[in-house]
Amino acid sequence: MEYVVAAVILLVVLVAGVAGLVVPRLRRRELPPPGEAPTTTIERPPADLVVPEAEEELPPLIVEEKPAVETPEPTAGRLVRLRARLARSQSVLGRGLLSVLSRDHLDDDAWEEIEDSLISADVGVEATQVLVQRLRERVRVLGTRTVAEVRAQLAEELTAALEPELDRSLKTAPHDGRPAVVLVVGVNGAGKTTTCGKIGRVLIADGRSVLFGAADTFRAAAADQLQTWGERVGAETVRGPEGGDPASVAFDAVKRGIDTGVDTVLIDTAGRLQNKVGLMDELGKVKRVVEKHGPVDETLLILDATTGQNGLEQARVFTEVVDVTGVVLTKLDGTAKGGIVIAVQRKLGIPVKLVGLGEGPDDLAPFEPAAFVEALLGSDG
Repeated sequence: MEYVVAAVILLVVLVAGVAGLVVPRLRRRELPPPGEAPTTTIERPPADLVVPEAEEELPPLIVEEKPAVETPEPTAGRLVRLRARLARSQSVLGRGLLSVLSRDHLDDDAWEEIEDSLISADVGVEATQVLVQRLRERVRVLGTRTVAEVRAQLAEELTAALEPELDRSLKTAPHDGRPAVVLVVGVNGAGKTTTCGKIGRVLIADGRSVLFGAADTFRAAAADQLQTWGERVGAETVRGPEGGDPASVAFDAVKRGIDTGVDTVLIDTAGRLQNKVGLMDELGKVKRVVEKHGPVDETLLILDATTGQNGLEQARVFTEVVDVTGVVLTKLDGTAKGGIVIAVQRKLGIPVKLVGLGEGPDDLAPFEPAAFVEALLGSDG
């Protein structure tokens, strides 16, 4: 009997012990008092089972790309391809003259009409008189026949007036261990800096390597503009501080050209009014300082075709200061006065070497007298 009592007591003790261990755990799951919202306990998994958070993504690295280097179109035949740009000049020098010359009878009034047309096209009085005299003689001897024959006569006389025998090549080949130096000059507003950039494209299209010298230090925008032209074709631009000495920039540009072995250094100068003696003297200084490296190979004068006969006075004064070797005639696409080409060459004896026939980067063409006249007259007469 004692054994039975002892076993019961032992059993009670064991049950009480187990209850003491289990009940606290169960209390965790007891329902909350009435009126309270139930809560959910989320236990974290062991540390070795925690999935690491993804690293924060960094914004993509932005790399500023340099503009792609352009390849200028070849210069050969550019003038022919741009002939449509001469439509306004064609109406004066081409169709107008041909319509008169093709009449059955040319009296004094008809010849006066021809003279007026040529003068209106900025051919100039002296050049017009010579041209009309030669045409009258040809018509008298040969007679006025078909439009095609009259057109051929007119084309021959206009081409002769443009002096096709003049040397229009650009001297841009390096020599004596240094690059050729081309000085670009002109008055304000002629499109000089833009044309300087286009000349660089012409040279690169013809296989030359080019370096620009931004010697127009009076306008920061001019240096920025020229540098942009250079970047587009992979050419370096040497520039100085705004308001700095233009002659110093020009000197440094040629020196850099020698050090890097480029073919041609193009130096853009500040636009100058021909009646400002001090500025013209400064232009002379630029040339003298550059010539410490060697002679300047080309001095190109940028003339705006729309300035007409006033451009001849500009050209004359610039020639006295820096010995202009060639003329670049711009804005021929926006004028009916293409005859200025004849006037420039007859009055100054300076060859027109390049003509601008549009605003595009490759709308600057080597001047070819015969092709120019063909463009003026039009294909159909």
